[in-house]
Amino acid sequence: MNQLQTFNHIQFGELEIFTLNEKVHFPATDVAKKLGYSNTSDAINRHCKKDGVVFHEVIDSLGRTQQKKFINEGNLYRLITNSKLPEAERFESWVFDEVLPSIRKHGAYMTPDTLEQAIANPDFAIGLLTNLKDEREKRKAAELKLEEQKPKVLFADSVEASQSSILIRELAILLKQNGIDTGEKRLYEWLRANNYLIKRFGTDRNTPTQRSMNLGLFEVKETPINHNSGMISINKTTKVTGKGQVYFINKFLTAKKAI
Repeated sequence: MNQLQTFNHIQFGELEIFTLNEKVHFPATDVAKKLGYSNTSDAINRHCKKDGVVFHEVIDSLGRTQQKKFINEGNLYRLITNSKLPEAERFESWVFDEVLPSIRKHGAYMTPDTLEQAIANPDFAIGLLTNLKDEREKRKAAELKLEEQKPKVLFADSVEASQSSILIRELAILLKQNGIDTGEKRLYEWLRANNYLIKRFGTDRNTPTQRSMNLGLFEVKETPINHNSGMISINKTTKVTGKGQVYFINKFLTAKKAI
């Protein structure tokens, strides 16, 4: 199913989504604007991976054909997690909890306009039902295969994730892409609450606990910072090791528990 679908939200307005080979893509510039980025091009270049970007022809308001940039779910989540907009989490909830589940369940976003079109246009309704039938059959086959090969899938995902150390923000993205309902802030809270990161306020806050270091889940990158006064301070950044990525992804996929 390769098509454009339009969604409307009382707060975020209109959002046009492109489905390519059953993968959902979002309008890059529009999303960046809705997430409060003043320089949308810079935000997309800094936060989005190139292999998650596609272009699709659309008709603009003047009736001209234009090439429009769309980003995949992974890049959408990267823009959300880096947004400073207070409503970013609400935007995330709308997309991931309402829009995407509806597309995957029905093959279309079931707005009142969609329902009205299905009633008025028999061909549209037939296409909608055909998509629904195909989607259900594919989902059943995928679920059966996943259950049969679950240990292999977990292992394969872990190997892919373990190539290098990543930021905790990037671990949250990996977990989200694997079906775990989380975000960067919630993941930090969970890691502190479960004694993986230090809770107390101060220079050591959010650095690994001794237990985590013993398990090899994290590493701390130290970067010297030169101040105008001539003093040098050390900035500490906690990163998740390959072993840590294996550990946390498998832990949450096995438990099927949201953070």
